[in-house]
Amino acid sequence: MKLALKVLMVVAMTLAILIPLTMIRGVIQDRQAYRTQAVQTISRSEAGAQGIVGPVLVVPWTETIEVEEKNALGQVTGKVKRDGNSGQWVFFPRTSGFEGRMAPYTRRLGLHEVRMYALTAQLEAKFDAAIPQDADPELPRRIGQPWLAYGIADVRGLRAAPRLRIGGVEHGLQQGQGHRDAPGVHVRIDVPAAGGRVQLETKLDLDLAGAEAFAFAPLAERNRVVIESSWPHPQFNGAFLPRDRSIGTSGFSAEWEVSSLATNAQGQYRAGAGLSSESVGDIRHGADAGMDAIGISLVDPVNTYSQADRASKYGLLFVLLTFVGFFMFELVKQLRIHPIQYGLVGLALAVFFLLLVALSEHIAFGWAYLAASIACIGLLGFYLSHVLRDRMRGAGFAVMLATLYAALYGLLVSEDNALVLGAGLLFVILAAIMVATRKVDWYQLATRAGEHRA
Repeated sequence: MKLALKVLMVVAMTLAILIPLTMIRGVIQDRQAYRTQAVQTISRSEAGAQGIVGPVLVVPWTETIEVEEKNALGQVTGKVKRDGNSGQWVFFPRTSGFEGRMAPYTRRLGLHEVRMYALTAQLEAKFDAAIPQDADPELPRRIGQPWLAYGIADVRGLRAAPRLRIGGVEHGLQQGQGHRDAPGVHVRIDVPAAGGRVQLETKLDLDLAGAEAFAFAPLAERNRVVIESSWPHPQFNGAFLPRDRSIGTSGFSAEWEVSSLATNAQGQYRAGAGLSSESVGDIRHGADAGMDAIGISLVDPVNTYSQADRASKYGLLFVLLTFVGFFMFELVKQLRIHPIQYGLVGLALAVFFLLLVALSEHIAFGWAYLAASIACIGLLGFYLSHVLRDRMRGAGFAVMLATLYAALYGLLVSEDNALVLGAGLLFVILAAIMVATRKVDWYQLATRAGEHRA
């Protein structure tokens, strides 16, 4: 009976430790939210995630209609021509080539670092647009002055004025996309004749700053995108993965080839879709941004808060294994361990995760993990050598905890294999406990424990 009560006490103490563990996870999530706010603050002051859409050739037109004129008696006195309905034709490039290099740098706000990049790029496009003929030569459409439009998610990121050359001749750019309320630049070109063709070769040079992520919308019939960077940890996202990629310690290079047959980007553009900093962020996180796009992010492989949050999920396992060890010592060695001592050890294990996130805001995550684990293992080894009345026993528990912390760090740095490593670790621990207790007579231990307490 007393053994059952002891088991219930251990279970209750384990569940009680969930309270500080939950509070610590709340602190980690709050710090993650503060970092998100820091990213937003820097984005507002410098530039957000960037995206490029275009170029697009827009040709406005106005119908000519014939209206009868009548006198006061209602008699037709003649006919006059007036402007009727108006609209615009939108033409996309036959081919498009985007080549850019992303040079990473950081911005700090308080304790938080935000990954930024300077994108130096050239966007080439070729147009061969057929202007529709007039349905009625007697009532010709009036064609307005066309323009080329380029969408830029956050124009504040323009580090210098873009240079646009059409047929080798440089043209000055104007703000806005001209035909929609969206950020970007545009240029007016000569008015074409009805039934004629507009053939253009364009080159746009860009020097653009952005935060963490970039996207490109493939609007041409054939699109080729090449992006290079010295950042060694890219994340490819969006609707298309690169056809070729090369990733190494010195950086990465990626190339995409996208056909208009493989994307609905043109239809989405005609329906009013575009790329904003928010939608590029959605692409980065795998959400639907409303427009097919090539996406790339400069990610930090060791995100302090996500790593600390993942580590804290194993906190209950640490506490449970330690309490099981206590329980075994208490039964086998006939030691008496007070519930307060259980609680203090559980709190020390929980505080490790708070130390981890606090230190990792100031030093590298690996060093923060090492410092926090040494502090907690040292404290528990010292304390348990007195609780268990033997320095060797305290040292044994310290070695067990050091092994657990080392295994946990292996799980954190091997994100792709975390599940299989975690499952394997749990199996090994359970197997070790079962092998160690395979010959234990639990009824006899319970009787001895009862006699000892009596």
